[in-house]
This record gives sequence, structure tokens and C-alpha cells, in this order.
Amino acid sequence: MSSPRDVPLRAADHDFRVRVYPADEPLGATLVWLHGGAFMFGSLEMAEADQVGRRLSAVGITVVSVDYTLAPLDGARAFGGAPDDVPDDPEPDRPRARFPVASLQTVAAFDWAVEHARDFGGDPERVALGGASAGANLSAAATMRLRDRGTGLPHVLALVYPSPHDGILPPNDELAGLLAQVPPEFIFTPEIRSAINRNYLPDAHDPDGYAFAGGHDVTGFPPVLIVNAELDSLRASGEAFAAELAAASVDVHVERQRGALHGYLDEIGHPAAERTLALLADAVAPVDPRV
Repeated sequence: MSSPRDVPLRAADHDFRVRVYPADEPLGATLVWLHGGAFMFGSLEMAEADQVGRRLSAVGITVVSVDYTLAPLDGARAFGGAPDDVPDDPEPDRPRARFPVASLQTVAAFDWAVEHARDFGGDPERVALGGASAGANLSAAATMRLRDRGTGLPHVLALVYPSPHDGILPPNDELAGLLAQVPPEFIFTPEIRSAINRNYLPDAHDPDGYAFAGGHDVTGFPPVLIVNAELDSLRASGEAFAAELAAASVDVHVERQRGALHGYLDEIGHPAAERTLALLADAVAPVDPRV
């Protein structure tokens, strides 16, 4: 495998970087990828970022992993409830910022990947965009920005355990029954989700869907892959977003990873992670390149 390399970028008055994983034997496709972490955690070193870059580049897809500016840690109190439970900032000297900084950086990273696709054996018309959890939300919202800008869309939008709506959507009976069997520490409650979202977008003002694409007009979106975790209170949002896409005549492929909890892509070798990596590869660089 070719060694990954970091490229410094700047957008929304903040420095950030992308880490490029060049394809060993390029198939012409590129994936701009964003890790999760409630908008305030995560790094390029976490498996959810690095595993995707290494595994997909090994099968011919160049991956551009985005080290976007994280939101402040204020919202971390939702996970513990007391100031002493808030984790120390691993990079205290690095600026943090709320919406719209990471959203604008996602667009800038996509633009950079399109501009430089040929440098890595790629086709500028075959640059996909995607991410996991908060990274999926950033990808979906950036696609809304790109659509409205009218200067080119991702070839494919790939969302892994996304929650594109601002808040927890009520589960149906099937999901509610499954969640009742999940230990509480693995569940996103409405209170936790609200704290995360208000930390990222304090005033909840999002008329264009540039923070949370769910519930907005998604007409004109590119083909979308959505992979949900079965035992995830955020799954209702992913499924509702798939329905919104289909209602807008957008091609959407939805998969559910049975028995999986939110965040499984951050575990190397997890069966659901292995299946999801295969789904990502097939969506971004299908065997028939005309698809």
C-alpha cells in the first residue's frame, strides 16, 4: 500500500487537513470520507477513519479522509452529567468551532478531491462523499450545499449509521422492542442527542438543511447508500431519510447490519464493519463502472 500523506487546507477561516490514501491500483474512483464522534470527538487515527482509508485504497479506491475542525467539548457533559466527566481535550491548542465550520470544510475537501482526482489516478466525475455518524451528517448536509451551489455533486453519497434529522425520531414497535434489550450505556437518548446537536448548532436555526439534511427537500441528490446499525436509537432517522430520498425520486440503497450497535465501524474486524466496507467499495467503485 502507498503511504498516506497529509495535505493542509483552509476553509471557514480555520486550518484543517485531509489525509490521502492513494489507491494501490486505481479504479478511477475517489471517496471523501468523514469520521464520526458527535461533532466534537474523533481523529484521523481512529479505526472509523483509518480502516476505511486503508481497506478501500487496497481495492482500488483513493480515500481522502477529512480532519475537520471539531466542535467545543461543552456538549460532552451530556455523556456524564458532571464537569469532572468531561474528557480532557487531546489537542488543547487546536481551535474548535461550531457550525458552519466543519460543514464548509467538508465542501472544501470535496472540491479539493475533485480538483486533484487525476493526481491519484481518479476521474473527477467519480468522486464520492460519505462518512459515519456525525461524519455522515456532515456529508449529507454538504451535499445539500453542493446541490444548491449547482457546480457538481458527489458521484455517490455513502452514509453509515447516520442521523440526518435534528433530534431523535420515535422508534417503531420493532426498533423499540430491540432497544429495550440494549444496555442503557449504548443508547442515544433524546437528551443526549439534543445536547450534541445544540453544542454543534446552538440556535437550531437550519432553514436550508446545511446542518441536518433530514426533513428538507432532497430533490436532485445523487444516488445514496445508507447503512444502519440494527440496535441503534438513531436508526429511525436513517430509515426516515431513506424514505425522504425515495419520495424525492433519488436512487437509494438501504442496508441494516443485524445485531450491530452504533459505531461498529470503529472496531477492526467487526463482522458488520467487514460487510459495510464491502458495501462502500461496491457503491463507490462498482464492478460495472457505468452504474
